[in-house]
Amino acid sequence: MTFEDLGFEIADGVATITLNRPDKLNSFNNSMGANLQTALDHCMENDEVRCVLLTGAGRGFCAGQDLEEAVSGISEIEEHVETKYNPIVRKIRAIEKPVIAAVNGVAAGAGANLAFCCDIVVAAENAKFIQSFINIGLIPDTGGTYFLPRLVGLHRASVLTMLGEKMSAEEAKDLGLVYKIFADGELMNGAMELAKRMAQMPTRGIGLTKKALNYSLGNTLDEQLAVERDLQGMAGRTSDNTEGINAFLEKRKPVFKGE
Repeated sequence: MTFEDLGFEIADGVATITLNRPDKLNSFNNSMGANLQTALDHCMENDEVRCVLLTGAGRGFCAGQDLEEAVSGISEIEEHVETKYNPIVRKIRAIEKPVIAAVNGVAAGAGANLAFCCDIVVAAENAKFIQSFINIGLIPDTGGTYFLPRLVGLHRASVLTMLGEKMSAEEAKDLGLVYKIFADGELMNGAMELAKRMAQMPTRGIGLTKKALNYSLGNTLDEQLAVERDLQGMAGRTSDNTEGINAFLEKRKPVFKGE
């Protein structure tokens, strides 16, 4: 698949999606939003893809909504959110494969929350995160009001979203929003190494783990214990589970196939 505003390639089980509007700091327009949905659908359906790596071209990860387009081409903002941003968040959470965000620069507004809805976030040293919505009188979207309180707590989420202050990669890591920081020139090497590693893991088990975590965000303890029971039954019937047990007993390195 080829897109004008999105890079997409598959190698070694990793689908790399690159937001590609570097002159606009990869801010979203209608085309890029629709193309990202298409790319995520392909990742969901393609068995060759066992891990997804999302990053940006140039010096930014994603600066959120392209405000020039917003002024000239968006009449109903709620419809825009429902058709462009909400489906992207739902697809990232629904893909039963790990999704890694490699934040190479500024991640603002919808761009920051796009990263935070992924499974794992890594960042370059110079990366910056900002909940910039309040600076133009809007509220956080792209899952921001859902994920941030769960990731950092209600008070810290209030600070981030109501003050709209820039947050460094180191500050984001201290809050648990970023897993690992790489030197600016080493981000993609480090992110790709992590993605390839995850693509060789028992990715069916990873997908079921992700599914369980999704359920946990709204379940009671008893409801979640039932989810764990059912999904553990599914995991226990995978070939990767059989391979993992056999490899352990035979004292060898397992070869997982994501099945």
